[in-house]
Amino acid sequence: MAQHYFDSDPQAASRPATVDLVLADLHLRLDTDRGMFSPGRIDLGTRVLLETVAAPPPTGRLLDVGCGYGPIALTMAARAPGARVCGVDVNARAVGLARRNADSNHLDNVDFFLVNADGAPAHADTGAAAALSGPFDALWSNPPVRIGKPALHALLRTWLDRLSPAGSAHLVVQKNLGADSLQRWLDTNGYPAERTASRAGFRVLRVHRA
Repeated sequence: MAQHYFDSDPQAASRPATVDLVLADLHLRLDTDRGMFSPGRIDLGTRVLLETVAAPPPTGRLLDVGCGYGPIALTMAARAPGARVCGVDVNARAVGLARRNADSNHLDNVDFFLVNADGAPAHADTGAAAALSGPFDALWSNPPVRIGKPALHALLRTWLDRLSPAGSAHLVVQKNLGADSLQRWLDTNGYPAERTASRAGFRVLRVHRA
């Protein structure tokens, strides 16, 4: 069976690597491995998101859904040192590397949690449950669109419903993988969405709760 980055326990043989995330305001060196999303380079969609979205709120609780090895969550943590950032993923190998990358980049205002598909902590932990319950003041994500529309919509409902009343989400989605249809779904399901950027075949959508 083919391995996917959204497998909870990827069986692909380990092949450690390192990538550099270089942005105008920061440089992070990140450990990666096989069995997770884009281990060989920073995905173009992630880069479009990080280069176009305004700085996150300087304080409060921030969230990265589908954090992988951590590029989005760690950027949020670096740009908002007074905030508390949560990164969540179903992939145990990715979450372990994200934690390592937080340590190696000296970012102590970010926590990474292994979760189930329904957004609950994968392990019984009252601290994790409290941290993940929200409300969140900002959500940034390069969501796993390849899990299919029903699963993607369920995932987005779970986490968008944990936004604070004034909070917003920024999602980056490839146009050819359904960015425009996703925007329509969001609009008709109580999550008003607007396009804030379009670059290299990707759309960045800003989403609120109605």
